Amino acid sequence: MNRWLEQARAALAGDAGADRVVPPAGFTVRLTLISAAAMAFLAVFALALVLTAGRIAERWGQELARAATVRISAPVGEGAAQTAAALKVLETTPGVASARALSAEEQSALLEPWFGPDLPVDQLPVPQLIEVIEDDTGFDAAGLRLRLSAEVPAAVLDDHSRWRAPLVEAASRLRLLGWVSLALIGATAAAMVTLAAHGALAANARVIAVLRLVGATDGYIASAFVRRFTLRALAGAALGTVAGIAAVLLLPDGGDTGAFLSGIGFAGWGWIGPVLVPPLAALVAFTATRAAANRVLEDQG
Repeated sequence: MNRWLEQARAALAGDAGADRVVPPAGFTVRLTLISAAAMAFLAVFALALVLTAGRIAERWGQELARAATVRISAPVGEGAAQTAAALKVLETTPGVASARALSAEEQSALLEPWFGPDLPVDQLPVPQLIEVIEDDTGFDAAGLRLRLSAEVPAAVLDDHSRWRAPLVEAASRLRLLGWVSLALIGATAAAMVTLAAHGALAANARVIAVLRLVGATDGYIASAFVRRFTLRALAGAALGTVAGIAAVLLLPDGGDTGAFLSGIGFAGWGWIGPVLVPPLAALVAFTATRAAANRVLEDQG
């Protein structure tokens, strides 16, 4: 590993005059710069979406893990008594930190995304909801269900376990999909750089032959291509990363009505991701160009 890093450092800090072996402009320049910029832009977006989805899933999972709901569907005239009885049971249940009945306004706000803001909750047979917050120890859901069924027959406990498992599974699959996408982006960038390096080597076959005649080694010739294409990829990836970060910052805020779409971006340690995109792109370019140059020079030799 140390030898490989030393070779990379020597190639990038090598003889700048050797760059004359590589054409300073043309198709290969545009191909390398544009592909590196495009791949970096996509990588920034992929990182932003994966990290944001992970944060949202983690937040939802934590909130649902500490919260439960008691739903009371009582006949007309018995709702208040059943709610009071359920609250009394919850107050004496170990592991319950707090329990409170949601107001009509709060229940209406919960139903607003589906039925609109003018839903007459007080005129509809909407069940009464009780919000239950666990303490650090948690409560025995099975035991609480038995107590409620015996003392408050109209009460149904939902501990959100059926919601937590799909969220955790979805978050895991989304993270895996993100890593697969980033791997595909890196492979595509490596393929484009390899194609550009092959084109440059083929276009300079006569120059390479002359350099060999005057004593230039294959290592010297390869380092010229490696240095030029690595620096091109680094510059293109830096431009693409800046554009990607700017695009993420300019995304509109979803507000209260689009909680899942709001807050897309980087936070805390997540900013390390886009910062690492340009050097990783340069590393991919270095590896791809070095392999392509050695292979082509061997074929031409």
